[in-house]
Amino acid sequence: MLKIQDLHVYYGMIHALKGLSFEVNEGEIITLIGANGAGKTTTLHAITGLLRPKSGKIIFDGKDLTKAPAHKIVEMGMAHVPEGRRVFQSLTVLANLKLGAYTKHSKAEVAETLEMVYDRFPRLKERASQIAGTLSGGEQQMLAMGRALMSKPRIILMDEPSMGLSPLLVSEIFDIIKSISAGGATVLLVEQNAKKALSIADRAYVMETGRIVLSGKASELMNDDSVKKAYLGE
Repeated sequence: MLKIQDLHVYYGMIHALKGLSFEVNEGEIITLIGANGAGKTTTLHAITGLLRPKSGKIIFDGKDLTKAPAHKIVEMGMAHVPEGRRVFQSLTVLANLKLGAYTKHSKAEVAETLEMVYDRFPRLKERASQIAGTLSGGEQQMLAMGRALMSKPRIILMDEPSMGLSPLLVSEIFDIIKSISAGGATVLLVEQNAKKALSIADRAYVMETGRIVLSGKASELMNDDSVKKAYLGE
């Protein structure tokens, strides 16, 4: 479904991604794990058109996305839940969700998708008229995820969804990611909590300084000694 081929990305003189290659098959949960500065967020930004690669290819559903603008990428069926949630703080929960559906022109379809999002996140329905900036961190994360789902994506990219949340909320967010996957969306997950990420993923890629250094089934990487030592605190 998604193929990254020999991707090179620079920030000025800094070579952030150095020949990155990996793939995501339809229906999978794939996780990218690695230390801060490994290039995980940069990877997601390059895939969704927020950063322009110097070279390499991003192929989604057989189409080359490498030079496509971000809004076109959303129309093609890809959504991005950014690090730090990035909800529109001064708008209501409902207005935030409707902005997620800006590529959809049928009011009936938007209304139907909204109900689906409310079914998955009952708390958002309760707080539909509340200003997003007054929500708790966990609720803002749910709103960011709900907003992404409003575009009815075939693949959803999530960047650090558990960041700054209590252990109880982290478990809730990971249950939601599993249910999104079970609902038919493919998931590419970037997550500092490597243990949680590996526990729900099908496959995983380990990144270090802009490169993939290890890949395999998530269950196998969970038991890999070097992964345990570096990322699982064991």
